[in-house]
Amino acid sequence: MTSTSRPVFPLIAALAFAGMVVSSVSLHHHYGTSQTNYCDFGASFNCDIVNRSIYSTVLGVPDALIGIVGYGILLALATLYRTKAETPLMLLIASTTGLGFALYLTYIEKFVLATWCILCLSSLALILLITALSSFLAASALRRN
Repeated sequence: MTSTSRPVFPLIAALAFAGMVVSSVSLHHHYGTSQTNYCDFGASFNCDIVNRSIYSTVLGVPDALIGIVGYGILLALATLYRTKAETPLMLLIASTTGLGFALYLTYIEKFVLATWCILCLSSLALILLITALSSFLAASALRRN
């Protein structure tokens, strides 16, 4: 691990933890029965519409739970396994997979549901940052080899 990549792992870990928090709040509201006001800004921004739509699950598993698990994997890689040689590539693969899923959900928000979820957009920003940082780590690892 180089001196320039050393601080990247804690940053990825912090972003992954934030992603777990955002996904946990989203999961809480996915199962909620009452309407929430924190994310209801008219027809264009409504987390309840997004979190309770038919697109909020994959094979019966809530998207938010998938997010919690995915961010948990990224957190584990950035903390427990950061010294392993293959970790930068694993982080890149995992974060790119998460980014692809987040972009698919963003497409659904924009073109199918026609409403946005602030929690989902926050998660998209987090996974985008994690993917960028993971790309930096993977590129650094490749230069070393």
